[in-house]
Amino acid sequence: MTTKTITRASIAVSLQHEIGLTRSDCAELLETVLDEISDCLIEGETVKISSFGRFAVKQKSQRIGRNPKTLEDVMIAARRIVTFRPSRKLR
Repeated sequence: MTTKTITRASIAVSLQHEIGLTRSDCAELLETVLDEISDCLIEGETVKISSFGRFAVKQKSQRIGRNPKTLEDVMIAARRIVTFRPSRKLR
């Protein structure tokens, strides 16, 4: 299995070929979309993209972890995480 890294630049180039705008316009469009998604997630909202998936923010509570090197118990602070659930079509 080969891995391919998709970058913002490669997405902008794909947009340029698809819709015919300049590369800088496509990069700006991509940044606007990603900023909007980020802003919604920061506010705790769920982002659903049809036929792709759903990004959601979950709250993880405080818990006890263990340092594997010293075997010392350490308290892990509560935090928010972003989860992604793919759509049936993407699966």
